[in-house]
Amino acid sequence: MSDLRELYQETILDHGKRPRHFEPMREAHHSADGHNPLCGDRITIYVRVEGDRIERVTFQGNGCAISMASASLMAEALTGRSLAEAERLFAAFHELVAGSGAPDEPVQLGKLHALAGVREFPVRVKCATLAWHTLHAALERAGQGGPVATTE
Repeated sequence: MSDLRELYQETILDHGKRPRHFEPMREAHHSADGHNPLCGDRITIYVRVEGDRIERVTFQGNGCAISMASASLMAEALTGRSLAEAERLFAAFHELVAGSGAPDEPVQLGKLHALAGVREFPVRVKCATLAWHTLHAALERAGQGGPVATTE
């Protein structure tokens, strides 16, 4: 078990120090700004959707290793998924880091499991979920006729 925990820590540190998809996206269809006032994390999520598929997710911002790693892993995990799949993944991830049990339906989380240890530190849950809530706000706002939203 300690080898697995070590691997997860390495994944978080790697994505935290060298986040993937860390860039603005000029051709984004939707974007949102998120802020975690408890620790100062700030993030902007950019999303390009074609039909019902997430074609691309990028982000910019600054924050702790958990926040940056979560955004990086989220962008990797959601690229190419349908909006419905993204919602299921969001629910499963939220259950993983903040919930009290297994998600209602099994969802393959892949590298996102690296953040499972956040559950042991409730104050860090907002760090891990900031990018996800910000993405959700961008997509939800888009359905209301506007491309930009802010989540606090």
